[in-house]
Amino acid sequence: MKDIDNLCVNCFEELTEGAVCANCGYDNDTSVDFIYLSPKTVLQDKYVVGAIQKLESDSVSYSGYDRQLGKRIIIREFFPKGMVSRLEESDLLHVRQKYVGSIERYKKEFQNLWTALQKMHSLSAVTPVYDVFEANDTVYAIIEYTESIPLREYLLRNEEGFITWDTARLMFMPVLTTIEALHNNGIIHGSITPDSLVLCRDGKVRLAPFCIQSCADSSSDFEFVSSEGYTALEQYDNNHRMCPGTDIYAFSACIYRALVGTNPPSATSREANDKLMIPNSIAETIPVHVIKAIGNGLQIYPEKRIKNISDFRELLDAAPSVKAQAAVHPNSDDTPKYDYAKLAEPEKNKGSRVAIAVFSILIILAIAAGIYVVKFTDLVNPATTEPTATEQLTTYEVPKLANNGYTQSDIENNGAWNQQFKFTFNADYSTDAEEGIIFRQNIQPGETVAAGTEIVLTVSKGIQTVQVPDVGNLTITEATAQLESFGLKVSTVEVYNDGSHTPDTVKALNGSAPAVGETVAIGEEIILQVYGEVQTTTAPATEAQD
Repeated sequence: MKDIDNLCVNCFEELTEGAVCANCGYDNDTSVDFIYLSPKTVLQDKYVVGAIQKLESDSVSYSGYDRQLGKRIIIREFFPKGMVSRLEESDLLHVRQKYVGSIERYKKEFQNLWTALQKMHSLSAVTPVYDVFEANDTVYAIIEYTESIPLREYLLRNEEGFITWDTARLMFMPVLTTIEALHNNGIIHGSITPDSLVLCRDGKVRLAPFCIQSCADSSSDFEFVSSEGYTALEQYDNNHRMCPGTDIYAFSACIYRALVGTNPPSATSREANDKLMIPNSIAETIPVHVIKAIGNGLQIYPEKRIKNISDFRELLDAAPSVKAQAAVHPNSDDTPKYDYAKLAEPEKNKGSRVAIAVFSILIILAIAAGIYVVKFTDLVNPATTEPTATEQLTTYEVPKLANNGYTQSDIENNGAWNQQFKFTFNADYSTDAEEGIIFRQNIQPGETVAAGTEIVLTVSKGIQTVQVPDVGNLTITEATAQLESFGLKVSTVEVYNDGSHTPDTVKALNGSAPAVGETVAIGEEIILQVYGEVQTTTAPATEAQD
C-alpha cells in the first residue's frame, strides 16, 4: 500500500520534487474552496479524495485513490450546483432553503442512475462503476479511471475534419447497445455529444460519466447547459417531453458531425427554418441508408422521430453488404475493436485512400452518364441562386422570436432570418425567462415589414442576483441590516467562542454560506456563523468551617 502522505492528489503518483508533481505537473499546494471535500479526505475507510477534476450541474468529480485495490479512481459526489454548500470544517452538505423540498428526490435520482450503471458493467460503452454509497448527507459513486480522448478532439485531429462511414461504424454501433440498455432501465442520457463520447485506450468507445436526466431538462431546478446542434427540441421549455428519441436525436447529430465535419444547426433554429444539409461532395461518400437514418433521427419533433434504438440500429445497418457480411460470419463479435493509438492520430491508411480514389472516379463516371446524387429529406445541398431585384424588395412576416426558447446564437446562426431582417440585441433581467433566452422583441410577431428591417431582441440576464458581501466581524445586527439591504434573508448558527472573539459577531473567515463573493438570487437565505457567549466554568463555593 502506498504512503498517501507522499502522493500527488491529482495523479496519485509519488512526489519526488516537492509539491509540484513531476508526473502530471499539478501543484499540490493549490488551495481548495472549503465547500468541496479537502484533498486526502477518506471515504468508507478506503477511498482517498484528490483534486477536483470537473464540476457538473449535479455533481463534482474528484480524482481518487482506492487504497484496497491500489489504483486510481474517479469519485463523483452529488453536489447540485447552486443548491447546496458546506460550512467550513464540515463535510456535511448544507441545502439551501428553497431546495429543501426537492433535494431528496434529486439525490435519489442520482443514486438510482449510478446504481443502474454499476449493474451494466458488462456493456462495452459503460464506464465501469465500482461502488455507490451514502455519506456526508449526500451520495458518492466510485468510477474506474480511464485514459481517453473525446470524439470531438479525435475528429479535429483528422486532416479532413471528418471520417468515413466504415470508420464511424466501428465507433458508433457498439454504443447503441449501451444506450438501449439505459432506455430499458428508464434512463435518458440527455447529453450525448462529441464531448461525451470518448475513445479509450482499451479500444472501446464509451459514454463519459454523465449527469442525471433532470440536468438535461431546462424546466428543472438544475443549471441547464445546452449543446448547440445536439440538444433536442424537447429539452427546451416547451410542450414536448424527453423520451428515448431525445438520445436518438443527439446520437444522430454525432454521426452527422463525424461524417460531415460540422455541427448540425440547433434544434430551435431548425424549428423555424428546417434546412439540414450535407454538401454534395460529402453526401456522395455516405451510404444511402445512413443518410436516411440520420434524416429519421434528426427529425425536429419527437413524435415524428424514430422511436427506439432497435429500429434506429436497423436503419443504420440496412446496407445489403453489411447484412451479407453478418450472414457469412454469424458468430463474429458484434463489438469491433480498433487500435486507440491509430484513432488518436489523423487517418493515414493508404489502402482506404486508394479505395476512396477509385470510388471518386466511379462517381465522376456516374455523373458523366447523367446519374445524379439523390436528395433525401433536404439533406443534400440545393442549388443556390442570387436574389433578383424583385426578391430584394420583398416584405416578410415577423416570426415569434421572444418566449420561444431561442437564444442569441440561434438567431445569429439562422441564415434565412438574417437575410430577411437586421437583428440587434440587448439584455435585461427577467423573473420568467431563463438566462440566455430571448424574451422580448420590439416588433410583434405577425407584422409585415420590409426586408432588412431592424428587430431589437432582448436577451434574459436571468433572475436578478447579487454577490454576497463580506460581513465578517460585524455584529449580528449590523450584518443582518447590510444583507437585508441587498434583498437577502438571514439566519444564524452559533459557533464556539474560545474567548478571543466578541460574542454575537460574525466569524471573520468563511463565516457565511453561501460564501462571500458568491452570486446568489435576490431573496435567497444567507446563513451566518456567529460567535456565542464565552463558556466559563466556576467552581462551587465551599461552606465556611466553624
